[in-house]
Amino acid sequence: MTRKTLILLATFGSAALLLGAFGFQHLGGLAPCKLCLWQRWPHAAAILIGAVLLAGGHRLLAWLGALSAAATAGIGAYHAGVEWGWWPGPTSCTGGGMDLGSMTGGDLLSMDGPMGVVMCDEVVWQMAGLSMAGWNAVISLGLAAIWIAAARRSA
Repeated sequence: MTRKTLILLATFGSAALLLGAFGFQHLGGLAPCKLCLWQRWPHAAAILIGAVLLAGGHRLLAWLGALSAAATAGIGAYHAGVEWGWWPGPTSCTGGGMDLGSMTGGDLLSMDGPMGVVMCDEVVWQMAGLSMAGWNAVISLGLAAIWIAAARRSA
């Protein structure tokens, strides 16, 4: 495959994952948690990098594409681990969803739960035993490999 074909594959891969996330959110009604949102930014960066490369940017930018894909894979793996209970997630969206250290006495006595907080440690959708975060990690690792192949390809 040519470098341009590899860049197209990686760019469209990130675009497909990002569009899928927006589809689950806006069409499927599954609101994203904080970690889900963090996973979207590197995909957006990879799409931008791919567009610059396809418009004639320097081939070394492909390494930034690989870094973007690896970053979202890392965030996805971390998020999947939070969902599986392997390690703690951000205190603002796991467990009780509130940081007790920052709460006032009135907050502690309030019977109202946090409004609009989507929990990072709850799986809302899964396929073949992997959540969306897990699938993002797996597919993004593949995209990182494609970006690396594009960066190493001379033409």
